[in-house]
Formats: sequence, C-alpha cells, structure tokens
Amino acid sequence: MKVLSVVGARPNLMKAAPFLRRERIKHVLVHTGQHHSAEMSGQFFDELCIRVPDYSLSIGGGSPGEQLGRTMIELEPVLSIENPDWVLVYGDVNAACASAIVAKRNGFLVAHVEAGLRSYDNSMPEEINRILVDSICDLHFAPTKNAFHVLKSELLESVHFVGNIMIDTLEYERQAASQLPLMPRVPLLEENGYVVLTLHRPSNVDDKDTLENILTTLSELDIPIVFPVHPRTKANMQRFGITVALESPFIACEPLSYRQMLRMNMSAKAILTDSGGIQEEACVLGVPCVTLRRNTERPITLRENGGTNRLAGDSRIPFHEWITGRGNGILPCIYEALKEEKKPFRPPLWDGNTAERIENLLRLNNHVWKSKRLSV
Repeated sequence: MKVLSVVGARPNLMKAAPFLRRERIKHVLVHTGQHHSAEMSGQFFDELCIRVPDYSLSIGGGSPGEQLGRTMIELEPVLSIENPDWVLVYGDVNAACASAIVAKRNGFLVAHVEAGLRSYDNSMPEEINRILVDSICDLHFAPTKNAFHVLKSELLESVHFVGNIMIDTLEYERQAASQLPLMPRVPLLEENGYVVLTLHRPSNVDDKDTLENILTTLSELDIPIVFPVHPRTKANMQRFGITVALESPFIACEPLSYRQMLRMNMSAKAILTDSGGIQEEACVLGVPCVTLRRNTERPITLRENGGTNRLAGDSRIPFHEWITGRGNGILPCIYEALKEEKKPFRPPLWDGNTAERIENLLRLNNHVWKSKRLSV
C-alpha cells in the first residue's frame, strides 16, 4: 500500500511524523511549502526526525487563491507519477484543501486526518477548508467523539473515531522535551512562574484594533509572558506600529522548535493562545489554557467538558460584567486560570496510538475502496 502524505504548515508536520515512523507503509512525502521559513518548518523536520520530502513544491506565501491554485497545479503531476493508493491530508490548512480537491478530481482516494472539527464560524478560513475537505474525502478520521457525531450528522460515510494524532507526537517527544532547560537567555524565568502566549489567527492579528487591544490588555499582567512571535504576527505588528509586546512583561522571541515549545508549555502557569493544537496539548498536559477567540472547534478541551480551556474572546470586558455572567473577557479568564492547579485531562483515545489505528483502517479499507475506484 502506497500512501502519499501532503504537509504544508507546521502543525501538519506534527501530525505526519507518527505515520513516517510506521515501517509497514510505503510513504511518499510531499511538502507544499505553505510554511517555508526555517523557523516555521525547517527546524521541525530536523527535530521530529522527519526525512527529506520526496517532493518540495515551494508554494510559499501569497493570497489564499494563489496558494490553493499553485498547490493544485504543482501536485497534479506528482499524483500522476506516484499513483498512490491513498492521499492523506491533515487538518485545515490551505494545503489540505487544495490537495484533497486535486486528488479527487484525478480519481484518487483521499483520507482526512482530524476530520469533523467545526467552529461554526464561516469567517474563519480554516472552517471553510474543513467543510470542503470533509465533504469530498473517502475516509474520515475523527479525533473526538464529538467530531465523529458531527460527521455523522452531515450524512457523511466511512467515518471512524480514531483519537488525536497530535497526542502521538506529544507522547513520543515528551521525555526529550522535559530534559531541556527553560529559555537559556532568560535566566530569571522560573518553573510555573510565567505564561506562554501564541497568536497567529487572521481574525486576531490582521486587524490593528484587535491585535493592539489583545496585546495592550495582556500588558497589564504582572507575570512574565513568553511570546514566540509568529511571522504573520510580527509583520503586522511592524506594519501597524504596535510596540507594546516588546516591553515588560512580554518576553518576545522567534518561533520555538517543537520540543522547546513543549518544554515551555509543560512548565507554564497558564497558556494563552488562539491555536487549536495548543488547546489540545494544554488539556493533556493539564496546564490551564485561555483561548483568545470567541469560539473553538475543540469543545472537548473546554472546562465544562472536563478540559482545561476557557474561551475569553478577544475583547476587554470589565470584570464586573464577567462575574455577573454577561460575558467573557481576557483578563478575568486569565485571573481565574492563574488560580487553578494543573490537572491533566485525557479524552478517549488520546493515548498516543492514533497512527496505528489509522494505518489499520487504511489497510482494511484499501481493497474495497480500490475496487470502487477502478470500477469508476
């Protein structure tokens, strides 16, 4: 069985790494280059021991239309050359959407890892990608029971609850990460004495007022804020002239490697983020998490479902309004999170064995689906 995996952005590498360690699969690795800089993908290949891609498409940046179109144009001849049994796409990035479309148009079978996640916010580019990919792929691998039921409610077939592939990588790398020091160039940083901040969603960083409001609000905290700055966020901070994140309590730095980021998250007092993957990691690590968004496609991570996550939104709602139940707010949610003890929560099948389950399902379905494909 030959599987062609398409990765484009940094989170895809964490999801693909467990499959690339599986020796029973003939794996063709295609890197579209959606994240093409050394800090956003290069160091991840090295650290996660991901081999050099068989094909590098060098798509780079550009508008969504440019990324989608160029990915389809560049991937089409690769599919023809390799003729894989399955095309595996991961998550909700543009690379996944473009790859699923061009693979299906050329008659190839497509499986979606991390299927069924929904924020029900169509202003998010990622939500559009999720819906499109799930609507056309042949196998759906859901990370949670909720995602499984979402797919079933959309009347999609071949839906399987397999668990969270991100946790495979977390468990594989946890020991190595735990042995790393905290940030060497910040000697005063103490275990459990700081928070970690990540911001990259267009809804948070592409609008000057929203980005400035979030960072100005966070500047009032009296705890160090380790802030690995995403290239998109850095460019917008420079474009808008926002300098507050260059001052205390922020400790701004370049994007961290996977292990170093895991190390920082493990020992943080709380995590402040707009990343879905980090919400999931915080849940398993037991670190209180505050999501700087109005919604999440990972409801299993929310405190009301047993997780560690709070939805704070992106606004500065006064404390008295929050305490009386009239809304969430960034600072109130953070203050509550900082009072919590660490309490790991592991949803069903988030056990580090998701890649094995997916491989078994691909093998089980391969002959059935292959005969269907040949009969078309």
